[in-house]
Amino acid sequence: MGETATSAAAPTPDEDLLLKNFLAEVSEVERDNEVTRILSCFKLNSFEYLNLPFDSSPDDVKRQYRKLSLLVHPDKCKHPQAKEAFAALAKAQQLLHDPQEREYLLNQVHSAKEELRAKRKKQLKKDTATKLKSLVDEGKYEQEYERSDEFQQQLKLKVRELLTDQEWRRRKMQIRISEEEGRLKKDEEESKELWKRKREHEEQWEDTRENRVSSWRDFMKGGKKVKKGELRPPKLKTEDPNKSYVQRPVQR
Repeated sequence: MGETATSAAAPTPDEDLLLKNFLAEVSEVERDNEVTRILSCFKLNSFEYLNLPFDSSPDDVKRQYRKLSLLVHPDKCKHPQAKEAFAALAKAQQLLHDPQEREYLLNQVHSAKEELRAKRKKQLKKDTATKLKSLVDEGKYEQEYERSDEFQQQLKLKVRELLTDQEWRRRKMQIRISEEEGRLKKDEEESKELWKRKREHEEQWEDTRENRVSSWRDFMKGGKKVKKGELRPPKLKTEDPNKSYVQRPVQR
């Protein structure tokens, strides 16, 4: 009895030792299969990379990442794409530890559940027996259904659909933003070019100022010469400002 009690009270191996023992028993085929699984995951679903359900806690993410990253670590796994799988796991766990990214993903999960629940509600209207059973169980029947593999698979596909749609919207918006930025940049460059040409024109006009002033002075100084035989119009008589006299050439 004393030995049994002592044995029961003895400390168990820590988590690190258990993990090392587990990895020591894992065959190379299992490592390769895990690399293949990771690389075939839907890129927008970080939970899928870590092979975790959507309601997993941050601690669950941390433990699972540690386990899988050691499993596919390039130093331990001979698969030619082990490095890519290891990097994909690292990125997935990083996103799930980011509050904003995690909230975005869980919002898509919530939306997917609501759509599936609405769809099932319509189906229950046609299935009286299932509907009555659901009402009698006061929601427990539906809770069990949502824990079923069938619902979880539907949820996984619906989340994938919503994430794909959101990503496509994001990319289209990014294209529009890039196009608008390009247009603004083009307008800015055209405005700069127009200002540059205007400045060059003003500088050229300023450079020719002295020549223009000199030409005008010469013109004013020389005046307009009257050709021989040309008649000038008479001056207005100051005593009669309302009348003007025009001298016409005389016919000879």
